[in-house]
Amino acid sequence: MINRILIRIKVIQILYSYFLNIKRDIPTVEKELFFSLEKAYELYNMFLLLMINISELQARKLDAAKHKLLPTETDLHPDTRFIDNRFMKQLSENNQLKKFVANEKISWINQEELIKSLLDQIISSDIYKEYMASSESSYQADREFWRKVFKNILCNNEDVIQALEDMSVYWNDDVEIVCTFVLKTIKRFEEGAGEDQSLLPMFRAEDDKDFAKELLRRTILHHEEYNELIQAQAKNWEFERIAFMDLVIMQTALAELTGFPSIPVNVTLNEYIEIAKQYSTEKSSTFINGMLDAIIDILKKENKLLKN
Repeated sequence: MINRILIRIKVIQILYSYFLNIKRDIPTVEKELFFSLEKAYELYNMFLLLMINISELQARKLDAAKHKLLPTETDLHPDTRFIDNRFMKQLSENNQLKKFVANEKISWINQEELIKSLLDQIISSDIYKEYMASSESSYQADREFWRKVFKNILCNNEDVIQALEDMSVYWNDDVEIVCTFVLKTIKRFEEGAGEDQSLLPMFRAEDDKDFAKELLRRTILHHEEYNELIQAQAKNWEFERIAFMDLVIMQTALAELTGFPSIPVNVTLNEYIEIAKQYSTEKSSTFINGMLDAIIDILKKENKLLKN
């Protein structure tokens, strides 16, 4: 699940804190980085669990209505299409998710009001009304319903984001990218896989874990060298006036440019320019692009930028 885009962002966030505050030893910083990445994977599972909890609440509400003192005909014979959703039943029984929930003890147990509010938002939505009125009854329709619900109602929901921020400071900047992983997971589900449907692994590949560790270490160990390169190209711009986040982004970019021969220069440049747009000042991306372009030219002339 965790791709190199998220790894770069997490490394920069950890390095920002590391360089700004009292420096810790590298193993401690490494541990913090991987804890942050683990929390991102926990958030992924939290979102999957959220959908299940919403469906379970509706099932309890329909059951309670049947046992009222004077139930109506609708109470006794409700439309159960929502709670009988085949995709949701499969997700609820998923072995990988159940194991993660049990081992990590994640839950929305203290968010009852939020779950109720989200259920109300779903039921009042056009997505729900169209789904319940549709004549199509298939696994694909059930899965598509929850994809639409997650994308349009749950993902980037202000109340959900606030609840997650209250639960963990590590989730403040992760919601948007983790939502894309959840949507990808929903699309991957196949009815025939049953309870053994595979979820996304924490790391897409083992070398991504190595990439995270090496990028962090290399930036810390060589940051003075990178600062000299940046300072030499600052020209009319005083080094002290460079935004601190811009400096960290450029240091990390230089660590990747010089330390990972298999990653093309344009890929590295594009990734860090995008990070600057999201996490630094309005003009940072243009400034960083110009600075890195100039430094790359020098590194090439000095044969210090070797690519496969």
